[in-house]
Amino acid sequence: MIKRTLGCVTLCGWLMASGLLQAHHSLAGVYDMKKEMELSGTVEQIKFTNPHGSLVLAVKNADGTTTQWVMTLGSATALAQRGIGKTGPNALHPGDMVTVKILGARDGSPLGFLKTVIMPDGRVIQISAGNAND
Repeated sequence: MIKRTLGCVTLCGWLMASGLLQAHHSLAGVYDMKKEMELSGTVEQIKFTNPHGSLVLAVKNADGTTTQWVMTLGSATALAQRGIGKTGPNALHPGDMVTVKILGARDGSPLGFLKTVIMPDGRVIQISAGNAND
């Protein structure tokens, strides 16, 4: 009876752990790790959430239209450890004009993994090294 119970507990724990491992996706599955891009635009929205934050940037196209680029950030915790948050010298707010460096989406859609933000005053804010731990 004890062996059966321990076996069931072990099996359930293994199944739960494997589900969690599958839930965290690889950056390389979505983003082209060799395709760094630079975009300039206006911050429309920024969210500091876990497991990943997001930044929406309105980028003006050559034809005058605007494309909303959605960028994935690291977790709120990882960003806070780098001094990046809702307040302070590295804060981003809707309406800010910035230039960003991202890893672009493999499928060409307006998605990216945010690596660097260049503020209008020239300050460079390192958001991520572009690896799975960011």
